[in-house]
Amino acid sequence: MASDTDDLAFDVFSRQCPSRSTLEHATGRWGSLTLGALYEESLRFNELRRRVDGVSEKMLSQTLHALERDGLVLREAQPVNPPRVDYELTPLGREVAGRLLELIHLVEGRMDDVLAARTRYDEARGGR
Repeated sequence: MASDTDDLAFDVFSRQCPSRSTLEHATGRWGSLTLGALYEESLRFNELRRRVDGVSEKMLSQTLHALERDGLVLREAQPVNPPRVDYELTPLGREVAGRLLELIHLVEGRMDDVLAARTRYDEARGGR
C-alpha cells in the first residue's frame, strides 16, 4: 500500500517534504549540539545534559525523542536497578553528526573573522 510520501520527490525546500522536519531536528540549536555531543561516545541523559550546556531537561527530552524518531539516535534501556538509559548515534546519526561537526569546527575556527564582521557592522550602524 502506497503512502502519501511515496509520490513526493524529497525536496527540503518544499514545506510538504518530510525531509524538512528532519533537517530542522538535526540542525536546530539543541539537535546539532546533541548530535555533536554523542559523536564521540554514548551518554546517559544527565551526562548529555551537562555536556550540552544550557539545555533544559524538557528540551533535551524533546530533542532526543525527535532524533530517535528520525533514526539518528538510539535509546537503549539497560535492564539494571536503578534503571540506566544510554543514548548513542545510529550509523545515519554518525554521518549527520560528522558533517555538523565539520561546520561547528569551521565556525569555531573563524570566530575572529565573525567578531570582526560584527564590530564593522555595529560601527556602521551607530555602535550597537
